[in-house]
Amino acid sequence: MKNNYLLSFCMLLICTLMQGQIQEVTGTVVDEQSQPLPGVSVAIKGTNQGTATDFDGKYRIAASLGQTLVFTFVGFDAREVEVDQDVIDVTLVSGMALDEVVLVGSRNRARTVTESSVPVDVLDLEQISVSVPQVNLNQMLNYVAPSFSSNTQTISDGTDHIDPASLRGLGPDQVLVLINGKRRHNSSLINVNGTFGRGSVGTDLNAIPAAAIGRIEVLRDGAAAQYGSDAIAGVINIVLKDVVNELRLDVTTGANFTENANEQTGGVDGETVNVAASYGIELGDNGGFITFAGDFDYREDYNRMKEWEGSIFNAYNAIERQASNAGIDIANLSNEQIQQYAQNVSYFDATLQENIANAEDRSTLQSLLNVDVTENELDARGMVRSDFNMRVGQSALRGGRLFANMSLPIDDEGTELYSFAGMSSRKGNSAGFYRLPNQSRTYTPIYIDGFLPEINSKISDKSLAVGIRGMVGEWDVDFSNTWGENEFLYLISNTSNASLLRASPTTFDAGGFSFAQNTVNLDVSQLYEDTFEALNVAFGAEYRLETYEIVAGERASYEQYTQNGDVVTRADQMPATDFFGNARPGGSQVFPGFSPKNELSRQRSSIAGYLDIEADITEAFLLTFATRFEDYSDFGSTINFKVSSRYKLTDNINIRGAVNTGFRAPSLHQLYFNSTSTIFDNNGDPQEVGTFSNDSRPAQLLGIPQLKEETSESISVGFTATIPDANLTLTVDGYFVAIDDRIVYTGQFQGPGTGTELDNLLTQANATAASFFANAIDTESKGLDIVLTHNAYFSEEFQLKSDLAATLSKTNQVGGINASPQLERAGLVSTYFPEDSRIYLEEAVPRTKINLTNNLTINRFNVFLRNVFFGEVTEAVTTQANQQVFGSKVVTDLSAGYSFSDAVRFTLGANNLFDVYPDRAAPEFGNRSEGRFDWSRRAQQFGIGGRFLFARLSLTL
Repeated sequence: MKNNYLLSFCMLLICTLMQGQIQEVTGTVVDEQSQPLPGVSVAIKGTNQGTATDFDGKYRIAASLGQTLVFTFVGFDAREVEVDQDVIDVTLVSGMALDEVVLVGSRNRARTVTESSVPVDVLDLEQISVSVPQVNLNQMLNYVAPSFSSNTQTISDGTDHIDPASLRGLGPDQVLVLINGKRRHNSSLINVNGTFGRGSVGTDLNAIPAAAIGRIEVLRDGAAAQYGSDAIAGVINIVLKDVVNELRLDVTTGANFTENANEQTGGVDGETVNVAASYGIELGDNGGFITFAGDFDYREDYNRMKEWEGSIFNAYNAIERQASNAGIDIANLSNEQIQQYAQNVSYFDATLQENIANAEDRSTLQSLLNVDVTENELDARGMVRSDFNMRVGQSALRGGRLFANMSLPIDDEGTELYSFAGMSSRKGNSAGFYRLPNQSRTYTPIYIDGFLPEINSKISDKSLAVGIRGMVGEWDVDFSNTWGENEFLYLISNTSNASLLRASPTTFDAGGFSFAQNTVNLDVSQLYEDTFEALNVAFGAEYRLETYEIVAGERASYEQYTQNGDVVTRADQMPATDFFGNARPGGSQVFPGFSPKNELSRQRSSIAGYLDIEADITEAFLLTFATRFEDYSDFGSTINFKVSSRYKLTDNINIRGAVNTGFRAPSLHQLYFNSTSTIFDNNGDPQEVGTFSNDSRPAQLLGIPQLKEETSESISVGFTATIPDANLTLTVDGYFVAIDDRIVYTGQFQGPGTGTELDNLLTQANATAASFFANAIDTESKGLDIVLTHNAYFSEEFQLKSDLAATLSKTNQVGGINASPQLERAGLVSTYFPEDSRIYLEEAVPRTKINLTNNLTINRFNVFLRNVFFGEVTEAVTTQANQQVFGSKVVTDLSAGYSFSDAVRFTLGANNLFDVYPDRAAPEFGNRSEGRFDWSRRAQQFGIGGRFLFARLSLTL
């Protein structure tokens, strides 16, 4: 027994000595692609001892057997490893790291996601872009961030080329976009056609190359009191790369391999190529850098229309064919010529030919020839119905983007000069509705078989930010100037001005618009570590100048003409007509140009001041308060508040909440945009709709009030939980947002048709109806966001990272329509805010979206699997009987990558692996527009491209 006690004592003594034995531990820290990570913090848990990895990712630290090393690095999940040997190599996994320091949601530069009082998602775009099929920023976020929605639109004029995007189902203009914490300018395009976000102005995220981005922070909470107008739904902060001495080159190519390609016969279409590169250079000896990144890409259009089912030719078109084949000018066929060539149309029966031959006047001929002969005429011309298809699908795009990000320390006290700049140029090509031979908008002497008009866009974007930050006494001071401009120009081709007859060009410069924004910021903050547990005080000021311009196109692109070539200026003037006496519309078909009456240049300025206080009252209790005053030169001032808090129930469980008020100033686009557009109604019939500003005479005649700001109140409550032993993190946040005086795009007010002042104003605008922007309704949005992240480390070469993210949201109009008494007396309230506008707000994008992503790494192999659940949406039409509900769908992405070496990686994969499509438009709902739309263009879930296969070669040198 004594011997046993003695043996036990000796073993315990040996273990104790071994536990206390200090030895040197070395190793290398790399990422999932086996790239070394410099600057990783390596600390001994429970002590103040630590070190950092060198440029090659190597570290060296003195530690005891049994102690725990903690490895942390911004953009990566922390790792804890027990010391059981003297060489410990570690792989860090990147992703939605919830312990990561973020720039949004707090003025405290040391605040992490789990410590934040509001929900923030951190997306490591550099890592995400390795495996996912998408290459443009909108589509990447649509599949990664569940609260984010964006889809490529079709048959929507300029919106075909810039995708509207939103957070939590709110409008594109209720999301503020920052780059490196600085306000990003909006697009110059305002969405006025039939899409989600109609009447709003967003930010063109696709002008920013994904290759330039390190990570993206998505603040899912109202932040107008912190950052100003546009932040009602939240903030997207894009953090640019700062990597040096590394050349990264990615070449991605792909196409749709789908059963519904090529007019739904199956095959390949929509080919894309993207070439992206980034490289950084060290500046000075104190950590300065300049990183360049850019890409060039093109995508081909695709079409998801099968076959036009409606009428194409009337009997007069058949006579035109015969006369044209005989060499006759068909611009002005006489009655005798019509009677002569009618006898040559083989399928006219004897009775019809006799009646035509005996017709005594033009009106009799019009009556006889106004019949549908489509099937016979197709046979006679050797054509099929699909020859008259539209292009229902994505537009063709070609463009390039270049960004630079710079930091230059200028002293030993931490003063830093910084700058970032970008430029992009994109050219797009989309098509509108096919102009058929039997329509008055088709001048058959030029286009005897009709024509498909095309919209060619030229979109350019430029930005530059310059700033300096450092210490002034005990205060952190940041002074910056940020400028940006977006320009959108239209060239309309393969078209005509039908009212100009033979004199019409077939290509038109239709003008365009631009938007510029210059923002000056002064931000001052100080962290008082000895007040409470910590107190961060921040305050600052902002001056912003905005300019919006509309540039006129050439005259023939916007005027309507009489038969004699005079410009139509009055309602009693008769435009040029077709054979049947129908008026021919003016302006370039598919997109009438901007006229000198539309042309304008408007400016406004705003000044703002804010105060932001964030106090760790105790180690567990965080309390924040923010207020912001903002004054606009064109409509007045506003003051907003935000109070938020976080309480640590335990070291691993936090509860948090926020209450805030917000506002969104009407954009200059909404205040001043005016134009005439061809908009097709629910039956596919064209309407020339003029958009008039709210200070215009038509607005006064109808009783449309002046625009004012939107105001909001919101509340969010949630919790975060971490289970370190299981490498599991969870955040759950509920929210409620009430918005008053929400700005929408109205329905179409028809002229009385009695030669009134309104009729004459519409005629002068080459329009048959008028629309406006108006503070028409109040809305309420509520929802729940859930993010669950799990990391499984089976070995250094075998890891599995899983993310489950879901959003469940609902937006509803509340109360009545905020119409003026004049509109109520005229019975025009339902036009002021029509039913289809309600659906665009409430049901045209998925209210439920769930994303499950798994990323498996086995040595040099990587497998990426993602399933995204898209909830149901509703067709945005005015009649309830036509409001088809499209069911929920699951889209699967799968890719596999292999690293041949540290420098070369190849990835092969698919978006929408199982070729899933939204529900087809059912004939009984009457929305197919005679075969044009087999899938809805008004309600978007995930697009109609079908299966997309891609390959990517990545080089890192």
